[in-house]
Amino acid sequence: MTVPDDGSREPRDHDGDQSDDPGVAAPFADDLPDGLVVAGPDGRVIVFNAAAVRLTGTPAPDALGRDLHDVLPLHDADGRDWWKATDPYHGLRTRTRQPERALYLPDGTELLVSAAFTRRPRRGGDVVRVAVTLRDAAQRGRTERSRADLVSTVAHELRSPLTSVKGFTATLLAKWDRFTDDQKRVMLETVNADADRVTRLITELLDVSRIESGRLELHKQVVDVADRARRIVEGRVAAGDPADRFRLDAAGPLPEMWLDPDKLDQILGNLVENAVRHGAGTVTIRIEPVEGGTAVSVSDEGEGITPELAPRVFRQFWRGKRRGGTGLGLFIVKGLVEAHGGTIAVQRAPGGGAEFRFTLPAGAPDFA
Repeated sequence: MTVPDDGSREPRDHDGDQSDDPGVAAPFADDLPDGLVVAGPDGRVIVFNAAAVRLTGTPAPDALGRDLHDVLPLHDADGRDWWKATDPYHGLRTRTRQPERALYLPDGTELLVSAAFTRRPRRGGDVVRVAVTLRDAAQRGRTERSRADLVSTVAHELRSPLTSVKGFTATLLAKWDRFTDDQKRVMLETVNADADRVTRLITELLDVSRIESGRLELHKQVVDVADRARRIVEGRVAAGDPADRFRLDAAGPLPEMWLDPDKLDQILGNLVENAVRHGAGTVTIRIEPVEGGTAVSVSDEGEGITPELAPRVFRQFWRGKRRGGTGLGLFIVKGLVEAHGGTIAVQRAPGGGAEFRFTLPAGAPDFA
């Protein structure tokens, strides 16, 4: 912290504003995640918190007592001095804030900057305090790139099935009588499969949105984890995978598990699909009781995942060597596991491939 905390609170005047005493401490400023710079009525800095030091690279002792303009020499993208346009102490008396915008320090560091002006009297008075908040623009850049990647991925994944659907339906409508029933059936089956692919993509995108926004809803009930895993395997075999490709090992009696059955199926289905697509040999699903819950591991006998790649596999758009899919499956799996209060990790399997192991807590949910 840059200003000593004497435990006092800022008194309020009859307008309900805080006192403009520059000696008043700003407790907890160093606890803020964003940079905070406060200048008094003379424009000199009285608060320069730890986040501001980190974002600007200016030590607190070098900032305190100096003019706000000198401590934060901010410019816009065209190189114009932001303070000349803002002019908090001599500008419009009706102005009480500056909306957040991207600004730059002389070394090129981009910051998201907003400001609030405290006036006496509150309406149209002189500025007695300027509070500037600073945020790291790099996170915004990463978010924007992630969104751009998402749009690019969606466009790419949708183009192929929609092109196929459009092509086959247009052909059938224009030349229906020229095709045999078998040819029509093949075309319609292809359209149906591509429609399913689009539906899966949209479902994945909705799941990502709900996970990132914290709006994922769980409808829990008592679930037999081993039985759900068995159904996933049976579905793969019915779809054409050889039965001897899978091994299900349920060890010991399991505790009562309250889970969302659809979300559990999604977790198991994605992990098994990942093992089949990117792994080799037998896909083993092992279910066992652990302290406080149940652990499930899905492993294969392929090349596995190198230690340096292990931290990346649960990120959005991660794909293995055999590219395919949206790269969202494992990100969704992690989000669904954590929504149940569980954890998931990847490691080298005993057979040499990759092993994804997740644990879920036991016990009835709190309906209160």
